[in-house]
Amino acid sequence: MDSTIIVATAGQGMLRSNDKGKSWHRLGLGEPIEFDGIVRSLAVDPVRPERVYAGADCGVCLSDDAGAHWRRARGAIEGRTVWSLAVDPSNPSVIYAGTGAPSRAGFFKSTDSGETFSQIVEDFPEFCAGVNRPRLLTACVDPDDGNQVWFGLEEGGVWRSRDAGGTWERLDGEDRTIRHSDIHSIAILPATPSSPKTTFVLTVNTVYRSVDDGKTWSGKPSKERFDGMYYTRTIQPVSADENALLLAIGDGTPGIKTRIYRSNDRGETWSTAELKQTPNSTVWAFGAHPADPQLIYAGTKYGHLFTSKDAGKSWEKEWRDFSEITAVAWTPVAAPLKAHAKSDV
Repeated sequence: MDSTIIVATAGQGMLRSNDKGKSWHRLGLGEPIEFDGIVRSLAVDPVRPERVYAGADCGVCLSDDAGAHWRRARGAIEGRTVWSLAVDPSNPSVIYAGTGAPSRAGFFKSTDSGETFSQIVEDFPEFCAGVNRPRLLTACVDPDDGNQVWFGLEEGGVWRSRDAGGTWERLDGEDRTIRHSDIHSIAILPATPSSPKTTFVLTVNTVYRSVDDGKTWSGKPSKERFDGMYYTRTIQPVSADENALLLAIGDGTPGIKTRIYRSNDRGETWSTAELKQTPNSTVWAFGAHPADPQLIYAGTKYGHLFTSKDAGKSWEKEWRDFSEITAVAWTPVAAPLKAHAKSDV
């Protein structure tokens, strides 16, 4: 199968491979994203796999050739640092983007496949406890209901809209089950004939789970569940199995100890995945695509890239090390990548 792997970094823009990781290509000159810039998030259009979105330090950028070349989205998102992206799986022309440090944290929406964005949530306070300037780390559209949109801030809480971003409610607080306002990741598993829709909200130290559309939540501190590690980074549904999930946990940021856990029962129980080499820091991001449900990538904070070919059960490290990995994606389209000219004369 043709494919392109895209690794987003803080400091080297993004690296792309169209030969399954044998060789890697930096961004070229003349792109809206600098080759030594910051890219924090990636998303692939679920209908047009050649269409890829990147959240960068210059705003949202779009590619129509699987990440080989890019152009900048217009509108209120321009010049903002984008930390998160979410494409509505039922209507891919609708895309959400969250911004944050050093920009002001805000939430934006596009209804024209990312060409233009308007702001739908006012800027959050410029400063907060914990991380100085808040950043909107995660956004999620309910796969069963495109009107249900979620986002989470570090720091600033977990928010949900039931009308595609028209109005919002906050679901965390001192008097609620989700007490911590440091939100790292949100994911939703669709309902099946045997299981209700299952929603996950990850705070910095707990995996919260709801099986009644967010009315009630259960959660236990991660350090009590995951071998003493607390830093609860990200969660990834596994398309090979409607009940499977992957979870990345570490002992801090950047951390020196990390593990990937896999659940086969919608987060009821978790088992440790096999990492055949020792990661150098906390696993930070997953990259998956339904074109090959067995193939999943995972990147660490300090630049190790791991590959799983069995839907997350076991992982092997790729030969190339990167700078700080912020996001990983792959798409079943081979980007027309060319090597840079060498300045050796």
